[in-house]
Amino acid sequence: MISEPVAVTGLGAVTGFGFGVDSLWSGFCSGVTDIAEFGGDALFDPAAHRTSIASAVDLELHRSLSRADCFAQSAAIEAVTQAFGSTEGLPRHAGVFFGSSTGALLETERAYNRLLEGTRPILLRQLGTQQHNGPGDTAARTLGVHGPVVSVSSACASATMALGAGLDAIRTGEADVVIAGGSDELSQITYAGFNSLRAVAHEPTRPFRGDRGGLSLGEGAGVLVLERAEHARARGAAVIAWLAGAASSCDAHHMSSPLSDGSGAARAMRAALRDAGIDADDVDFVNVHGTGTQQNDAAEWQAIRTVFGPRCSTIPITATKSLIGHLLGASGAVEAVGTALCIRHELLPGAPGGGAVDPELPADLVLGEPRPVPGVRTGLSTNLAFGGANSVIVMMADEADA
Repeated sequence: MISEPVAVTGLGAVTGFGFGVDSLWSGFCSGVTDIAEFGGDALFDPAAHRTSIASAVDLELHRSLSRADCFAQSAAIEAVTQAFGSTEGLPRHAGVFFGSSTGALLETERAYNRLLEGTRPILLRQLGTQQHNGPGDTAARTLGVHGPVVSVSSACASATMALGAGLDAIRTGEADVVIAGGSDELSQITYAGFNSLRAVAHEPTRPFRGDRGGLSLGEGAGVLVLERAEHARARGAAVIAWLAGAASSCDAHHMSSPLSDGSGAARAMRAALRDAGIDADDVDFVNVHGTGTQQNDAAEWQAIRTVFGPRCSTIPITATKSLIGHLLGASGAVEAVGTALCIRHELLPGAPGGGAVDPELPADLVLGEPRPVPGVRTGLSTNLAFGGANSVIVMMADEADA
């Protein structure tokens, strides 16, 4: 394997801010969160739960695809169209590497309720997409590709691990082009599960703040087109950014709690930097996992302190889950799209809501209005999941933009 960066030539996204990367970036730059009260018409009635806020996508029910499948399909088409002009321009031997944590769980819940009620037919075509590989398979069918199609399900690190697997596939010569990303949808089981852990805040999540009360959930998808450098150059493709490194680790500690010293996350960060061939001093900002829970933010801060040493309180960090919620298995993909956009626009989104950073976690958190970062070259994006799964990517600017 040759440890070289691969070109990012296309981006696609679906979030509560809407369909498309432009909607995502406009939302990120607005300084206003999309996390709000939601009603039962689009998803489910939150009245039975201890909280009633999330970042939900406005999407009409599809008769044969789940919400997660629709998100994946839309983001994949957008990314490929940006990279190749149309989906027809995509090489048929391209691969698909996708992450998902829940698949089509909402549709499964609805089918079960219909079965219990015995009054409405079950949509079998929709129910057939319930498995975790549904979103990635949908993207592959939509694009008509014949290369490797791999689905990763490792909780909230799923999409980041899928990006790492796609990077490896290009480096080993398994594929010249990879469609990498993730998609997840909100469901009642997921919502109830996080609420039962008392992990969901009553107000929009406030990562790294002293008064943080927990996470907020969201849904959507993110997709990146990855290409071998020579392949992208040969066809004159515009390079948005470079995926330079990726790595994963496991705490091997607890089902839901991270190691309090952040050592597992720190191992993944350092390994990703080694994979990219750079040092911590070369990193200009961190797109943190930043869920807003007491334990996760504290553990992530310890990892940042371990990796960046004296720079830990001066390196800027952006926490985009405060704007779109926690997208579970899709979060790493949307945050990778966001990291590429931060580098491209030399701008870091701010966490809305104000408030003081926790003095126990004295990070340089971007708050409120986006922060200009002229000359930014390298970003680190982290995702830390249940089960102690940690996954990190390194993204760099294209030298042509220097």
